[in-house]
Amino acid sequence: MALVMGVDTSTQSCKVVIAETAPGTEAAIGAVVRQGRAQHPDGTAVDPAAWWTALQEAIADAGGLADVEAWSIGGQQHGMVVLDADGRVIRDALLWNDTRSAGAAATLREEFGADELAERTGLVPVASFTITKLRWLRDAEPDNAACVAAIALPHDWLTWRLRGFGPEGESERGPVLEELVTDRSDASGTGYWDPRAGGYDRDLLAAALGHDAILPRVLGPQEWVEDAAGRRVGPGAGDNAGAALGLQAGPGDVVISIGTSGTVFAVSEQRTIDPTGTVAGFADASGRFLPLVATLNAARVLDAIGRLLAVDHAELSRLALAAAPGAAGLALVPYFEGERTPNLPDATASLTGMTLASTTRENLARAAVEGMLSGLSAGLEALRGLGVPLERALLVGGGAQSEAVRTIAPQVLGLPVEVPEPGEYVALGAARQAARVLAG
Repeated sequence: MALVMGVDTSTQSCKVVIAETAPGTEAAIGAVVRQGRAQHPDGTAVDPAAWWTALQEAIADAGGLADVEAWSIGGQQHGMVVLDADGRVIRDALLWNDTRSAGAAATLREEFGADELAERTGLVPVASFTITKLRWLRDAEPDNAACVAAIALPHDWLTWRLRGFGPEGESERGPVLEELVTDRSDASGTGYWDPRAGGYDRDLLAAALGHDAILPRVLGPQEWVEDAAGRRVGPGAGDNAGAALGLQAGPGDVVISIGTSGTVFAVSEQRTIDPTGTVAGFADASGRFLPLVATLNAARVLDAIGRLLAVDHAELSRLALAAAPGAAGLALVPYFEGERTPNLPDATASLTGMTLASTTRENLARAAVEGMLSGLSAGLEALRGLGVPLERALLVGGGAQSEAVRTIAPQVLGLPVEVPEPGEYVALGAARQAARVLAG
């Protein structure tokens, strides 16, 4: 029985799990034996050195790597890490939630057209995606753009550093930029990777940055590289793909993550193309695809109504379950600060169906839960519209811990619902990947 390490380097923190492999079962993990954690700094632009420090702290907190035989890193997608020819970071990384590249996204859509971009990459550029951040760099900081020799995503760069590579004098193996590696799920979120051919679209890269650059080699789901100690290193994964691995989601499953915002993604055998940009046609970490829809309003809908009623989440749940389905006609449209799916950036929330009989605390709580779930079901409908088979919903995230959400979800979503135990599913997915490459 061997030990493997999985890492989740998210926007907020770095989480590490070290788990036993399950004997006799390919790519399986058993008990988690150690865990570690370290915080990341706030902000939408971050010096990657802070991630490197946090990774080392989290590994130390988890008892170190000495007895680990394979490892893999999953984490936040889209972040732009630009390196010069000496392997040094040129500027702070722009994260997925940095919106300064919104204008660059619009320019790329105008230059190429949404239909063509969706066909070539599976994505229609918005400010989240790496390609727009590179175009922003070219336009806003041309001197920095001219120095870019290589481009990495957060988990690519951390994998490179933990394997022993980096600037001269700061690393064991030196600045070998050609040793940057990634996986197909994270590559599919850049906006310059072609899921049909499984390769980079260099013309789109040049249109964004202004010139070509070294990009991480995209490893297949079963491929690995080695670190300086000879351990096997998995290709890693974007956070949603890592969570799908951790949850062992398969075709027919749709994962609904209910955090401050909402994420709806499904495991699919077929690639999706959506010129509207509602569904991002990501790849997953197993060789399949991971079409994804994001919403702005999820658990914060419950937060807002809980504050209005002056109750905590447990009491809000009790009130909601005390009301009948449909809340006696009271309906909440949950677009408190606009919405991304559907694309209504200037929308506001509204409460309709108010009568003397329907306007009760119980009905308002029920309308909040049903409204939030109806907003997420828009993501399901977008996936169904592209022919993605949906047979079972897996609810994760803080909002999934509400008894009312768990009870009402099957009625609103129209699917059987399961709620896995809370866990670090991105890190667990990376650990499963490490077990897979260790098993060969």
